[in-house]
Amino acid sequence: MASDHSFDIVSEVDLNEMHNAIMQAQKEIAQRFDFRGTSAGIEELDKKEKMVTINADNEPHLDAVLQVLMSKMIKRGIDAKALDRQKIEAATHKTMRQKIKLKTGIDRETAKAIQKQIQDLGLKVRPQIQGETLRVVAAKLDDLQAVIAALRAKPPAVAIQFNNYK
Repeated sequence: MASDHSFDIVSEVDLNEMHNAIMQAQKEIAQRFDFRGTSAGIEELDKKEKMVTINADNEPHLDAVLQVLMSKMIKRGIDAKALDRQKIEAATHKTMRQKIKLKTGIDRETAKAIQKQIQDLGLKVRPQIQGETLRVVAAKLDDLQAVIAALRAKPPAVAIQFNNYK
C-alpha cells in the first residue's frame, strides 16, 4: 500500500452534459408562454471556443433565458459558477445578444486562496499547485476527506471537482 494518498482539485465542464442542458433549455424556451412571439433562445454550444450565446428582445427576457439555462445546468450537475457572462450587445432586428464563456481551470490567484484555505485547516496535508489544478497529498485518507468536506462547506469562487482520489 502506498504511504501517501492524494486527490486533485480541478475546475472543468463536461461539454456533453452542457450540450444536453442547452438542448433541454431550448425545448423549455420554445414551450413557455412568456417567450411566445419573441426572439428568445439559445444558440448551439461552441465546443472549440467553449462559449454559449443567448438571444432575446430585451434584458429581462435575456435574464429569464439565462435562468432557464442555469436551472437545466444544475439539474445535470454543472455548477453555475462555470459561466462567465460577457457584456450585452445589440444584435439584428432590435434584439440583444450575450455571449457566455465556460470557465475551465483554476487561475493562479484562486489556487493560492484555496491552498491557504486548506492550510488554515491545520491538517497534515500538502496542497501543491500544478498548472490549472491543485493536488492535495496526505498520509491519512481521513485528512483528505476532511479537506473535501471543508471545501464543500465553504466553496471557493470557482466551480470545483475532486478527481483522482487515491
